Amino acid sequence: MAQKEAEARAERLGTVGGTAPLIVVGLDGSSTSWDAFSWAAGEAIRSNGSLVAVYVTPEVEPVAAFGESLGYAAVEQAREGVAAELRGEAQRRARDLGVPFRFVSERGDTAPTITRIARSLGADLIVVGRSAKMLHHLAGSLGRRLVSRRDAPVIAVVP
Repeated sequence: MAQKEAEARAERLGTVGGTAPLIVVGLDGSSTSWDAFSWAAGEAIRSNGSLVAVYVTPEVEPVAAFGESLGYAAVEQAREGVAAELRGEAQRRARDLGVPFRFVSERGDTAPTITRIARSLGADLIVVGRSAKMLHHLAGSLGRRLVSRRDAPVIAVVP
């Protein structure tokens, strides 16, 4: 019985035929995105797969940030700083767990960007954390936006 369950799981995750699954996880530094990272890393370990963390920064005009005029260079430097911190912490966690890892940082609308990256990499699974923001419960969270797509199975991790 356990063998059949393992084979069914392997087929679902794309491990049949010797190909290891690729799991894409959305990472923004929030506690829920780190929960999603941990779950995705565990799934990568269980399935002998690899992990790609995707950090998407929104397109924001520098002059519109908090009502103050900010230079483009300052906004770009802040974006790069956050991405570097996330990359470093994610690499450390993946290395500690022994999970093959890659980090991708891009700008754009989060759901379509993660979907595009997952599709281009041939991802077998997309994992995101549940949004804790009240507005997302009303307007639609990243998880809901991704679940409505059919590019790859999506898991929204709820802590």
